[in-house]
Amino acid sequence: MSTPDRVKIADIARAAGVSPPTVSKVLNGRSEVAPETRERVQSALREHNYQRRPSGKQPRAGLVDLVIKELATPWSVEIIRGAEDACREAGIGLVVSAVHGAQIDTQRWLDNLAGRHSDGVLLAVSDLEPADRERLDALGVPLVFIDPIGDPDPNIPSIGSTNWAGGLAATEHLVNLGHRRIAMIAGIPTLLCTQARLGGYRTALERGGITPDPDLLRFGDHFPPSGYAAALELLDLPEPPTAIFAGTDLQAFGAYKALQSRGVRIPDDVSIVGFDDLAACDWVTPSLTSVRQRLVDMARMAVNLVQERGGEAGEATRVELATSLIVRDSTAPPAG
Repeated sequence: MSTPDRVKIADIARAAGVSPPTVSKVLNGRSEVAPETRERVQSALREHNYQRRPSGKQPRAGLVDLVIKELATPWSVEIIRGAEDACREAGIGLVVSAVHGAQIDTQRWLDNLAGRHSDGVLLAVSDLEPADRERLDALGVPLVFIDPIGDPDPNIPSIGSTNWAGGLAATEHLVNLGHRRIAMIAGIPTLLCTQARLGGYRTALERGGITPDPDLLRFGDHFPPSGYAAALELLDLPEPPTAIFAGTDLQAFGAYKALQSRGVRIPDDVSIVGFDDLAACDWVTPSLTSVRQRLVDMARMAVNLVQERGGEAGEATRVELATSLIVRDSTAPPAG
């Protein structure tokens, strides 16, 4: 074996018991390699600390990839808008892929990425499968997570929000209005963003001298049906809440429909606060008080970051943009 600083593809091929072209396929993220062979090659690359030597400065492709879970949500529209704005200003193109929707699968997207030599990848998804991360590493493309809702890889830079502070501000607003029975419709309990927003909610209650009531806590996902179902459950309690903090605006919209179906007036009977401050908050009736996440700014910063990194591994960075409470017509002091 050559010395570590002079390891060649042929050395890796001998160590893994494969041909040099197979090692090249793994390094370039190609899919036509059996999983067990790929793992053997990747183990040899790690063991011998193989470092791909650049052949001079690589030309920019003038493209950035945005990988997003769903396309048909207001949250996705804001992310795409921010990324598109930043790419237009930089004079580069944006390729949008929905990897968990019906449009395209992850394997096909990775194959396409390998062929177009993108300048960077923006990951607006909650996590990344280890095998997919290894293929992206092999391609040498800078990665950035946008608004990670799960536990992002600590080795990948990420741009998110101050979720705990947002949950605190939303609940303190309701406490300051005089509410004592404040419910929360949270997201998926295992996600870090849910835990942070829930932590802010509980802290605000305790600061206001209110003991958190487990009967006033409901979990769902980030979409309207879970907000609708949770709100109906809360209304059926012997002593319903006078205010609801929803973990997302979409859950809040679901709660709107549930309350309105029962003839419950917003905010006269029940106040509601959402989280995200989507554009639709101004257009529902009554307009929704919400915690603003700077989704457009997140995407813009992510584009700028992958451009600055320019193919270098760089240092992983966690950026959290400040949230702010936007007060509208859906909150008021409790009746009586």
